[in-house]
Amino acid sequence: MLDKLQQAGCQKILLVPLYPQYSATTTATANDKAFEALGAMRWQPAVRTAPAYFDDPKYVEVLAKSISDGVAALDFVPDLVITSYHGMPVEYLERGDPYHCQCHKTTRLVREHLGWDESRIMVTFQSRFGPTKWLEPYTDVTLAALPGRGIKKVAIPAPAFSADCIETLEEIAMQGKETFMQAGGEQFAYIPCLNDSPDGMDMIEAMVRRELAGWL
Repeated sequence: MLDKLQQAGCQKILLVPLYPQYSATTTATANDKAFEALGAMRWQPAVRTAPAYFDDPKYVEVLAKSISDGVAALDFVPDLVITSYHGMPVEYLERGDPYHCQCHKTTRLVREHLGWDESRIMVTFQSRFGPTKWLEPYTDVTLAALPGRGIKKVAIPAPAFSADCIETLEEIAMQGKETFMQAGGEQFAYIPCLNDSPDGMDMIEAMVRRELAGWL
């Protein structure tokens, strides 16, 4: 892609990793790969990187509306909304990665925007693998335990993903539902990511225009 931008005569490039919350494993990796490609080219444009947008007011507004609309469209009232974020090893948090804190802040800001009580929404982490300890609470373990606590109707959005993928559509919408229902759950719904929705696209456009502002 960068070579095509060079051929098109681009002299200024804004890198926008579409990960709302920053992590060295996602945002930083995407930027590193871009700079590696640039490092192999003699052409060096001016480059900016967009910051994580986990607390961007427009993002919070659009995400909150997506969740609210998703819940309103259900034929049941959830006992709990679970915001499931992609997990990472606890070691990364201990080394200073801000991802964990940014996930919690996203959910808190959404809850405050919606005027919901703290008991109505929670944070969990999915997609763990390997023997090391990952961020908790785990989404799958939580889904298996909730029915035993009397929480039998849930809705789950995945705010760490800008677009649906195998980790949302299979791991949550399919496997998560199976886990929850087998444990005694009664109603389960997955709320899609922003994807290419008009509100989601407007949010990204606004963010990009802001980051490009003043670049003469």
